[in-house]
Amino acid sequence: MRVIGLMSGTSYDGIDAAAAELTFEVTDSATGTDADIGPGGDPGATLLLNPLGWFGGEHPEEVRTALAAQLPPSATTMEAVCRLDTALGQAFAGAADRARRELCAGRADLVVSHGQTVYHWTEAGRVRGTLQLGQPAWIAERTGLPVVSDLRARDVAAGGQGAPLVSAFDVLWLRGRPGRPVALNLGGIANLTAAAAGEEPVAFDTGPANALLDAAVRYLTEGRLHYDADGRLGARGTVHPPLLAHLLREPYYARTPPKTTGKELFHLPYLRERLRLVDPLPPEDVVATVTALTARTVAEAVRAVGGTEVIASGGGTRNPTLLAMLRRELGALPLRTSDELGLPSAAKEAYAFAVLGFLSLHGLPATVPACTGAAHPSVLGSLTPGADGFPPLPPRGRAPTRLRIAAAAR
Repeated sequence: MRVIGLMSGTSYDGIDAAAAELTFEVTDSATGTDADIGPGGDPGATLLLNPLGWFGGEHPEEVRTALAAQLPPSATTMEAVCRLDTALGQAFAGAADRARRELCAGRADLVVSHGQTVYHWTEAGRVRGTLQLGQPAWIAERTGLPVVSDLRARDVAAGGQGAPLVSAFDVLWLRGRPGRPVALNLGGIANLTAAAAGEEPVAFDTGPANALLDAAVRYLTEGRLHYDADGRLGARGTVHPPLLAHLLREPYYARTPPKTTGKELFHLPYLRERLRLVDPLPPEDVVATVTALTARTVAEAVRAVGGTEVIASGGGTRNPTLLAMLRRELGALPLRTSDELGLPSAAKEAYAFAVLGFLSLHGLPATVPACTGAAHPSVLGSLTPGADGFPPLPPRGRAPTRLRIAAAAR
């Protein structure tokens, strides 16, 4: 099945689209080789992901501006939410149509759209609700394809955090690697998944990755820059220990998993409040210190879960200053990117959501309760019919136990 995954993360800089051919395999005990067993899956099956390509595109400036104006802690109106839901849906539809034409030679079977998270409602460490915008009907209308969307809400309804949903992908992907490998995503918020043979996996948001960093850059450059391109500002600055100490006192870091966070907590007013606690600093020093905050909190989380290697993905991997700081914080622990394992680091989440939607279409759970805190695994998402109505649902098989990337060595 050809599946298109669409992702716009908490940095809300644009939409990543990835296309994959997804099939179930099972090992032939006589030959030791994997064979395609069709759409239904089978006990002990491996899910084979053959990457067909990906691209990233920036949101139109008016969409980015509307998002920035309406995300927490800003107030908004129902009219503004409706307009934004429509604009985002149309932007996702354009990305899906381009992916169908350019990555799938005009033929795809399913689109999986994460949407744009605009609010993640937490109280006393419990997630009460989550809201992703980007009306999927626009995608179905533009492409003629069925769409799986709104993937987080079901896990929340089952008592989970609704995040990190990518943990289900990571657990399958990391299975079989030695030690306790850690998959790390450096988006607006940093999250990790740690999995080891014979042990329960764990996953959680470690804190901000690019969320505070992007906010600092926009504020300190008066909107001239949206992010620290190539880590240049941070590289010119010096980490300011008193500011870093203030930032590290955030109670979220001491909470036990499962836990999630977002821009409801880590936003510009949050940063400005802490900047008032220190003497005025050069912009480069602020950026360097906020970058160091991400490196420190991620490394401490990796050590807390007993990680033996870190496989990073997400926009933060394009910031060499952040990666250099993270390497220093990790010490002897190996740090590599998912590209080395056959999965483009910038598109990993888009591929992951393609897998989650594919599993859901097959009636298979796409969550790991040990990672999200839910009471049970859940089939995720809502299905929007395509031009031919709802797709014929494949027979439900057993959930896969392993994910193999076709381009990666076994």
